Amino acid sequence: MKKYIYLLIAIGVGIPVLAQQTPAPEQTEAITIEGATAHLGNGEVIESSLIIFEGGKLTFVGDSKMKIARIGKVIDATGKHVYPGFIAPAKTLGLIEINAVRATKDDDEIGDLIPHVRSLIAYNAESKVVESMRPNGVLLGQIAPSGGRISGTSSIVQFDAWNWEDAAVKVDDGVHLNWPATFRQGRWWQGEERGYQPNKDYAEQTEAVVTFMKNSLAYGKEKSKELNPAFAAMQGIFDGWQKLYVYADGEKEIIDAINTVKAAGAKEVVLVGGYHAYKIPEFLKTNNIPVLVQYTHNLPVFDDEDYDLPYKLPKLLVDAGLLVGIQNSEASNFQTRNLPFYAGQVVQQGMNKEVALQMLTGNTAKILGIEDVYGTLETGKSATLFISEGDALDMKGNQLTRAFIDGRDISLETHQTELWKRYSEKYEGQ
Repeated sequence: MKKYIYLLIAIGVGIPVLAQQTPAPEQTEAITIEGATAHLGNGEVIESSLIIFEGGKLTFVGDSKMKIARIGKVIDATGKHVYPGFIAPAKTLGLIEINAVRATKDDDEIGDLIPHVRSLIAYNAESKVVESMRPNGVLLGQIAPSGGRISGTSSIVQFDAWNWEDAAVKVDDGVHLNWPATFRQGRWWQGEERGYQPNKDYAEQTEAVVTFMKNSLAYGKEKSKELNPAFAAMQGIFDGWQKLYVYADGEKEIIDAINTVKAAGAKEVVLVGGYHAYKIPEFLKTNNIPVLVQYTHNLPVFDDEDYDLPYKLPKLLVDAGLLVGIQNSEASNFQTRNLPFYAGQVVQQGMNKEVALQMLTGNTAKILGIEDVYGTLETGKSATLFISEGDALDMKGNQLTRAFIDGRDISLETHQTELWKRYSEKYEGQ
């Protein structure tokens, strides 16, 4: 028995431990960043900026020529760029570690209409996937459940914490509804033809959502009632303090979904996906619907569509006057770190670079309802920002040297940077 114990100890000693970086301590000293080109996240740029923050809050954002005392630790960022922390909406980050390992997936629960399932309490703040977001400037995220018709309730977190309690930025911000599709892939294993087929159950599936929402609204008006967790979790949608995130792509689905949930009493509605939203911009503007549009690194769905439709879709929506943010709910979690490059792709389609940046910062913060604290570099807001060697929307320029969340100087080391450093030296001198 002792031999086996010694063997295990010997093996354990030889295994490198790749633990999450320790979350940064609270800011205790004021920090001044001077000389960088500041991209404020609201469309404005300060070529040679002066940014001061203390106690986790921005106390000054302006031109470096301003005659104002530099306080605390001074960082010379001349020639570099400063950005607000990027925000990743509608993701299962921290709920899935490895897609192929079922035991690491906690994004879905049993049931079809389960708004009372809260993603926050399942969020793993020590996820290596979450950790890998920070070196690309993705510092905040909306953690949303998936699966079923109504998946559950999301929360917004920051990506440097010990646990979900420390990570929480906005708790239970919204409920997520997957609207049924009018067409679906043929289930060949049940004898159906391959390819897209009309969804014969569309009307029935839609009616189920309507009935659930009506029952939830009626439940909220009852003075004396037995507790129904599912109905109770919907009350914020009708009161307006929570948002309803509706996942829909087709033109008919979008129109049906918005009209239905609005008629059922939903106050604040956000469209997620919106693949054909560019066909009905006036309808969306009339109903005051912002769009979290799908990521750009994709292929067109239908053969008769422009080959570059996914690349230019965000620009089409912005040009139409809609409030737009970029998300990648359909992609694997690890791809979320590419969020800045999705926005960079839209720049190549003719969008102004600062407008593209807003789709990761100010616009997304406004859509998620956290614009009072995050999303832009403005006095009084959270000091959640990063310094990059170059253009953060470009793969070559996105090289972070410092990053801060609520003024805390966070680590940019991850298991990936450790592996990169290790193997970058493998062939040197050979």
